[in-house]
Amino acid sequence: MKLVQETIHLLKKEILLEWRSKYAFNGVLLYVVSTVFVCYISFNQNSGLSGTTAYPLVWNVLFWIIMLFASVNAIAKSFMQESKSRLLYYYSIASPQAIILSKTIYNILLMTLISFLALLVYQVFFTNKLGDLWFYLLAVLMGSISFSTVFTMISAIASKAGNNGTLMAILSFPVIIPVILILIRLSKRAMDGIERSLSYGDIGVLFAINAIVITTALLLFPYLWRD
Repeated sequence: MKLVQETIHLLKKEILLEWRSKYAFNGVLLYVVSTVFVCYISFNQNSGLSGTTAYPLVWNVLFWIIMLFASVNAIAKSFMQESKSRLLYYYSIASPQAIILSKTIYNILLMTLISFLALLVYQVFFTNKLGDLWFYLLAVLMGSISFSTVFTMISAIASKAGNNGTLMAILSFPVIIPVILILIRLSKRAMDGIERSLSYGDIGVLFAINAIVITTALLLFPYLWRD
């Protein structure tokens, strides 16, 4: 019960700080819109791609590439922007599990909002028919959760190693590559309107990866926190 209360209070703190500054949200939204616009200009230079059988595949893969880098920009600073004095204050008022959980939940909420807004902007510039819209939205939600859990844990580890961005890239690579491949396959099936039951296995794998990452973060972060 104490863990839940601490997590809720820290989550409210994260949301309040973001509401006041809007640094992460505005920065990532600007990145997404500008990237989509640049891709739109590039596609116009090669108009022969539109209407071909390769267009839906390129559309889907490009969307997830944009979301991958957007999530890195949004979540990488989860712990890097915290000063040592603030971390010391957290140490005296909350458990390490509550801190990592609040960061993860906040990043999930932030990435979910950004992902749906990005999909809306993406559809405005690149019109593409989605065979199963609701299942595609589910894939976007699963992607937001997966990116948030993985990069939050990696950001926590990197912050204890001198905020080494190279270390974050190396540690996240083995985990995020399977995730992005599963998301591309899952969303492509949703875009093609294929029977949903064929994608249940991929959803189960994503749930398993998220559960393993969250469990690992809860077990590992208290030891990182003591340093």
